[in-house]
Amino acid sequence: MIRTSALFALCLTAAACDLREAGAELDRGAFGNATQNNALVMTGERDYAVQLAGRFAEEVPDTINFAFDSAVLDATARSVLDSQADWIRQFPEVRFRVYGHTDAVGSASYNKRLGLRRAKAAVSHLVSRGISRSRLEALASFGETQPLVGTQGRERRNRRTVTEVSGFVKSHPSLLDGKYAEVIYREYIKSAAPPTGLSSGPSELATEGG
Repeated sequence: MIRTSALFALCLTAAACDLREAGAELDRGAFGNATQNNALVMTGERDYAVQLAGRFAEEVPDTINFAFDSAVLDATARSVLDSQADWIRQFPEVRFRVYGHTDAVGSASYNKRLGLRRAKAAVSHLVSRGISRSRLEALASFGETQPLVGTQGRERRNRRTVTEVSGFVKSHPSLLDGKYAEVIYREYIKSAAPPTGLSSGPSELATEGG
């Protein structure tokens, strides 16, 4: 009897250890523990803006491309920006930046202006889809200085704008006041939409810059 009782006690101890380990896994804010994740966000232990930036890059294309020496949005670029606008519309608390880039063809000063024109074109399209211009805060152009492909020639992949999460709207009620679940709910509603395949546009002839 004593041996059976001791064995039973050991089993209970092992089970308790397993439960504590499972609880510790959840306490790290792992998937399935929204309450703990909310607590980490509200106490500043987890940067929610960084989380949103990651989700934005995962769930919608963040980049559009341009013809040589052009800031005109083609059909593919407009489609990508439409999907960005749909995503951005879910998060009225969040601000975004659009960065313009060029390839290395042309002078640095010309390409800097061209990159800015591209960023402004992207912002204008997002605004036309109902996004407040005040949320698209900092138009920045890196010109030709941050290529995706290291080449001095024409390269469509370098002629682009990139949309990124930049922070929160200062006048908006803070996300860190227990409303995290509402934001997550909005995310999941939109995530049910199937992804759209996109193709690159035709090649272009030379004019002045990249």
